[in-house]
Amino acid sequence: MSVQVNDITKIYGEQRAVDSISFEVKKGEILGFLGPNGAGKTTTMKILTCFIPQTSGKASVCGFDVEEEPLEVRKKIGYLPEHNPLYKDMYVKEYLNFVAGLYKLPNKKQRVAEMVEQTGLGREQHKLIGALSKGYRQRVGLAQAMIHNPEVLILDEPTSGLDPNQLAEIRLLIKNIGKEKTVIFSTHIMQEVQAICDRVIIINQGKKVADDPIDKLTARVQNAQMVFVEFKEKINSELFNTIASISSVKQVNDYKWQLSTQSKEDLRPNLFNLAVQNKLTLLELYQENVSVENVFQELTRSN
Repeated sequence: MSVQVNDITKIYGEQRAVDSISFEVKKGEILGFLGPNGAGKTTTMKILTCFIPQTSGKASVCGFDVEEEPLEVRKKIGYLPEHNPLYKDMYVKEYLNFVAGLYKLPNKKQRVAEMVEQTGLGREQHKLIGALSKGYRQRVGLAQAMIHNPEVLILDEPTSGLDPNQLAEIRLLIKNIGKEKTVIFSTHIMQEVQAICDRVIIINQGKKVADDPIDKLTARVQNAQMVFVEFKEKINSELFNTIASISSVKQVNDYKWQLSTQSKEDLRPNLFNLAVQNKLTLLELYQENVSVENVFQELTRSN
């Protein structure tokens, strides 16, 4: 495995930012690392990249322990943090030559040229980084993360703040990179997850709440129904227990309910009959398509 994480915990004072998380990522896999703000995503990434130590647990990259062999781990990892730390007073090509020099690459000039081509920086390579759009700055960040040809790429919100055209270009670039390398990236954009990822891990309040291949997550969504029903009268949620296929019940307000099911059977006829049998006045009854975003919200909803 390229990346192995075993019961990693990180505690700040009385807060458990990461709480006993375990997972593995193999070579050639693109892993989407998801969760709401403050869930522990960035903390986990910083542990893997040796920026901060874990409180307990073990993690390794390409067989090297992040705590005991940090220099070896850093050789194997390319990292693009959420806030891309670029030297804005340097020119693009100058900056990439500088980074290549830090890694003491023997073929520095050739490697810089390869990164410029691969990340689509050809027309911008002689510009000041400070004069670039955010999309091109992200490309420079990706180029510096990949310049030493690492086996693992860790990207924290690499598409944050990009326009639709830039989003499409960076997504394609990440997809192509993932054919040869292990990629772990975090995002809040659910369409991005479906477009890029082979697998998804979702964490919430420091804990792992899902770890599924993207096709399994998508199938879960495709088979699910979400129905909204509103009555004129107030009712008790136990009334819905008579419909066995309902998997979850959520009260929207005093009169309106959100019902979910994994069954392919349409809930609406059963709900109509329920209203008739209990002499309830039905004000609203409609079905909505369930999305990956709905699954994310359900798994990360605060209790």
